[in-house]
Amino acid sequence: MKLRHLGIFGIISLFSYTAMVFLSPLAYPGYDPLSMAISDLSAVGAPSAALAERLNALFGPAAVVSVMAVCVGAGACRSKLLRTGIGLFAAMEWISTAGYRMFPLVMGEDMSSFQNVMHILVTVLVVVLSVLSLALILLGGRREELPSLSLAAGLCLLCMMAGAMGTGLMPKGVFGLFERLSAFSAVVFNAFLGFFLWSGRFPEEERNK
Repeated sequence: MKLRHLGIFGIISLFSYTAMVFLSPLAYPGYDPLSMAISDLSAVGAPSAALAERLNALFGPAAVVSVMAVCVGAGACRSKLLRTGIGLFAAMEWISTAGYRMFPLVMGEDMSSFQNVMHILVTVLVVVLSVLSLALILLGGRREELPSLSLAAGLCLLCMMAGAMGTGLMPKGVFGLFERLSAFSAVVFNAFLGFFLWSGRFPEEERNK
């Protein structure tokens, strides 16, 4: 199997996450996607937790496989900004996959409990690394003359920032909507990176820095 073929795992990751977000509420009576967080679906004690775990089983592992392949594939790029941005995005995927697995939200416990505090900390790290990596990829993609990659990073960065600001500024009745905008921006961009690799868009030969 060629390295670029591993990019398909990014798309598989997107499908797994999308299935979890849209199908898990079927097992959670009274769940309101407009006002409730995605993490509520997989929280310890949630009625949808078992279904969410099954549907989301491929999300983390597939995302990590794809983004690590992208890191290798982007190694021939001249732009240090681009390579650094992709590396930070990969770090974000590792933290997301391991962090949310280790510290899922616990329903019925105070948000100041250790596990819920760690869950929030993981979320903060994921958002910060996502924003920073997307900004670097946006700038690095321009220098590398990869306009489609730069455009995708810019759009996902705008969506993530809008989602992050919306969850803090908008009424709680639409919290879930803005949280989904932020969460899906990272998931979709990982799938885009996988497609970018799979379609052979990265340079294939090592070039001088």
